[in-house]
Amino acid sequence: MSLLRRLRRIIGQFRDDATGVAAVEFALVVPVMLLLYVGSVEASSMISVDRRVQTVAGSMGDLVSRSNVKIAACDIKDFFQASAGIMAPYSSTPLQQVVSSIFVKSDGTTEVKWSKSAGGATALTVGAAYPLPAAMTNISASAYVIVATASYAYTPITSIVYNQPVQLRRENFYLPRFGGSIVVDPDNTTGC
Repeated sequence: MSLLRRLRRIIGQFRDDATGVAAVEFALVVPVMLLLYVGSVEASSMISVDRRVQTVAGSMGDLVSRSNVKIAACDIKDFFQASAGIMAPYSSTPLQQVVSSIFVKSDGTTEVKWSKSAGGATALTVGAAYPLPAAMTNISASAYVIVATASYAYTPITSIVYNQPVQLRRENFYLPRFGGSIVVDPDNTTGC
């Protein structure tokens, strides 16, 4: 019997001993907390890049829509190059941009009048239809719409939480400020 009592006393001591509880709890919680921390850093970085992509698309469309009747092809090229400054401190290498002039006919159908691209993006086909949102088509019947699109392949910083590039894309629509069409003038080399 004394052996059984001694065994119960030893087991009771293990049960009542709390000296390592904090270390065990810490070891269980740390991986979860680190994962949450790294995930929040990744998410905030991706949100920041997404906001910059939105700014690039908005700025490009706004600058082109401010033109009166003609815009020099080299001005559009300069607008594309200025986007590198908007993307800073992030790399502008994965940034692709397209700016286009779309004519909305009175029946609501659309036609691409011209399209320019940068960063490896593909310009829209001249004469092709473009799917504008219904609200944009309704307010721009028999008029032109400048469509600016920017996309960015965001690569995660650490690749711990997720390791695949995330495609960010933004599209903005502008009516020409002076009404009518805006034509790209390839012969105007002023400032090029």
